[in-house]
Amino acid sequence: MDILSISANNQEKAAIKPIAGKILLGVTGGLAIGLTAIFAPFVSPALRKFCLPYIPATNEQIKNILNGLKGRTGTVLDLGSGDGRIVLHAAKNKFISHGVELNPWLVAYSKFDAFRKGLSDKTKFYRKDLWKYDISKYDNVVIFGVEQMMGDLEKKILKECKSDCKIIACRFPLPNMVPSTVIGHGIDTVWVYDCKKS
Repeated sequence: MDILSISANNQEKAAIKPIAGKILLGVTGGLAIGLTAIFAPFVSPALRKFCLPYIPATNEQIKNILNGLKGRTGTVLDLGSGDGRIVLHAAKNKFISHGVELNPWLVAYSKFDAFRKGLSDKTKFYRKDLWKYDISKYDNVVIFGVEQMMGDLEKKILKECKSDCKIIACRFPLPNMVPSTVIGHGIDTVWVYDCKKS
């Protein structure tokens, strides 16, 4: 092999390295952007005043919520509806059910699951901030909150809810309102409140 062949061969190898580096950089950057887009809606709640993590309702909690709604009719709103399971169970029990959730992936999943189960006509899911969503038109409101937010949530309920609205708080009670019923125990406990306004 002569010097010219070796030199040409080395130049070809040198030309391939920058192209491979650019491809690797593009793939890595694309993966980083993709992962950020997927995980940002799950991480961003931690940056808010109240961190409301996505924790799916257990079967026992759903049973307790439906027990708290026994004898009720009309509309149900699930504030922070997550994957929509409470909304779907309420719809199966003849309620017009809506869910409010900030995470776009969970809203999309909820809509798909409602469609798949034939409940799209009885359910609606909104990608909204629960603090900015008007709850005044609902007959029943369900909330899975964290302890730190229940005081502010109670103020919103007292300000906006109808006088005959039924409130069901899961995992943590409202701090000042007195429940009409407490159902279950431990993490599955639900507190049922009658929103009576003077």
